[in-house]
Amino acid sequence: MKNIAHYLAVKLSITSQKGVTAIEYGLIASLIAIAIIGAVTLVGTNLSNLFTTIANALT
Repeated sequence: MKNIAHYLAVKLSITSQKGVTAIEYGLIASLIAIAIIGAVTLVGTNLSNLFTTIANALT
């Protein structure tokens, strides 16, 4: 009985670690996505302002 309990404890520990790792990868991916969205928004705004300045200079 002791061996079965030990086996189940080890198996649950390994399964638990896999779940934790998946959650960590998910959090890292979401942080990277937030950084990319912020960078694209900033570049898009600056690019829009640049085109507006060029258009105003040409008219």
